Amino acid sequence: MMRNKFNNVDGFGIVWYTKARHGFNEAKGIRPAMYKHAKPPTNDYNFHSICANTSTTTTFGHIRAATSTPVTEINNHPFVFGRHTIMHNGMISNFIDIKRGMVQIIGKAAFENIHGGTDSEHLAALYITCLTDSGGPETWEQQYPVREMSAALSKAIKIVIGLQQKVLGVTNTKANSLNVACTDGEQMIAFRVRNHLTEQPPSLYWSNTAGVTLNRRYPDNPNGEENPYACRRPEEHGTHMIVASEPTTYKKHEWNLIPKNCCCMVGKDGLHEIEQIELDAEQMAQVASMQHD
Repeated sequence: MMRNKFNNVDGFGIVWYTKARHGFNEAKGIRPAMYKHAKPPTNDYNFHSICANTSTTTTFGHIRAATSTPVTEINNHPFVFGRHTIMHNGMISNFIDIKRGMVQIIGKAAFENIHGGTDSEHLAALYITCLTDSGGPETWEQQYPVREMSAALSKAIKIVIGLQQKVLGVTNTKANSLNVACTDGEQMIAFRVRNHLTEQPPSLYWSNTAGVTLNRRYPDNPNGEENPYACRRPEEHGTHMIVASEPTTYKKHEWNLIPKNCCCMVGKDGLHEIEQIELDAEQMAQVASMQHD
């Protein structure tokens, strides 16, 4: 975020998973809690307090750089559908041209859960539609195998590309940048996609070691400074996975770039797999620049 502090100033959102509702018999297991604001997180004292006093095993955070939609909290990521959380870095090209087509495919319940106007939230609703086979809110409370999550997002992306080609013509469609992360609180998928033969998507890294550096209970610090709050040994840290647009610690060896058009799938055991996303030649034959929303 600090690298883009003059660009990513259009609000932020964070989701963390908690068992609070489980204690009231409103849900089984963990469910997402959400906080969003239209100003940058560096200026939000409430956000600082929440971060300093909240513990969770799963969290999603997003800092926004708006393009064509208003700077308002409802347009901020992440987006929540039941127990499922989705966020996106990049842009669906020519979104206004295919928005009507996307809405016609998105399930009724998912459409009614769209509160803003961004391409990202419509993509999230399309993903939920594909994941639950257009199911209602009760299906959003269910868990699905991580490979089904990956297949649903792949299907949603291919629907977007298909609509672009149908509405605009294959030779007139522009490439999309689709770095998308989805979680149910215990599993996660992270896609790094740009359907262009040569251009790269925005960066997206994974790490299963940086948690020791980032967690202030352990004797390290993201900036390499001494940590006065350390109370645990590094070997006590369990299996974990962090996905970030940019490395967030000073240790370069902790971070691995997710390859272009690949998916990082993380199961309940915290272990991950990297797999190629299958896009055929026609879906890749697109050219354009990218903006971010």
